[in-house]
Amino acid sequence: MENITQTDDSMNNQTHVLIAEDDDDDFHIFASVIQELSLTIILSRVEDGRILLRILDEKIPDILFLDILMPAVDGRQCLKEIRANKKYDTLPIIIYSSVTNLKDIEFCYREGSNFYVVKPSTFTELKTVLEKIFSVDWKKTVYYPPLSQFVISA
Repeated sequence: MENITQTDDSMNNQTHVLIAEDDDDDFHIFASVIQELSLTIILSRVEDGRILLRILDEKIPDILFLDILMPAVDGRQCLKEIRANKKYDTLPIIIYSSVTNLKDIEFCYREGSNFYVVKPSTFTELKTVLEKIFSVDWKKTVYYPPLSQFVISA
């Protein structure tokens, strides 16, 4: 598991973001955008679903970004297992995937993810998308948008 920390003086405002992403390039772009945002974020990474499920037993992040296409246990199965456990009821799960299939999007909606982000093609688009996601106060709000607002794009 990789950790990237962006800090300032207000340790109480830290947001622990865990991303389940097996693609190094996608992760590094995501991490670069996170570092550019004016937020206090601790970013951690796991590269497959089996590790993700084990890590969640140890520490629950403030937000989980979950790729669908991962080795060992894919994101669909992880989503089902996470949402089947009441311990994770307030964990925001943002699907972060290159999969654009409507069937997969609807599956993720039905299974309880909070948003679905189709991986943007540019740094600027990703920054816009992440700004939208981080504008929600996830520590105080459990937000499930209607299906019409479920997929976030730049």
